[in-house]
Amino acid sequence: MPDEPVIDFQSDAHYMGEALRQASRAYEADEVPVGAVIVREGRIISRAFNQVELLKDATAHAEMIAITAAEEAVGDWRLNDCTLFVTKEPCPMCAGAIVHVRFARVVFGCPDPKGGAAGGAMNLLQFPTLNHRCEITAGVREEECRAILKRFFLAKRINEEPSLPIQ
Repeated sequence: MPDEPVIDFQSDAHYMGEALRQASRAYEADEVPVGAVIVREGRIISRAFNQVELLKDATAHAEMIAITAAEEAVGDWRLNDCTLFVTKEPCPMCAGAIVHVRFARVVFGCPDPKGGAAGGAMNLLQFPTLNHRCEITAGVREEECRAILKRFFLAKRINEEPSLPIQ
């Protein structure tokens, strides 16, 4: 029908939707709900969500797991023709890996002004003395990305509040 919206499967919003699905998987697993997908030539080549608690591994961020899977899919550690979509601005650890694999572009949903390394607290993705700089697109589906994080941490606070003394 002519009145129906056209779905652009190549759009940033579409791929961020896929990353949000991964973030939902993290939420269901009681992990900080961050999801990531890596796209190459219009195809998703890897998907991941945070698994720090599940794997008991501080490096098991969505971006890190997605990078490892993408390297395997491509057969090389260089991912210079790929784009990373992630629901929250990457941290310094993930930003370091992003620079090393040489992503062409990083797209994220909600910023992290306290700890983000793609322009929030710092910008390692475009640091002048590093050997690679990524194009950055921020704020894609930002409200949805922020909402799942807020919901998760609100639930954590409610469940962790000490009970009131019985009077």
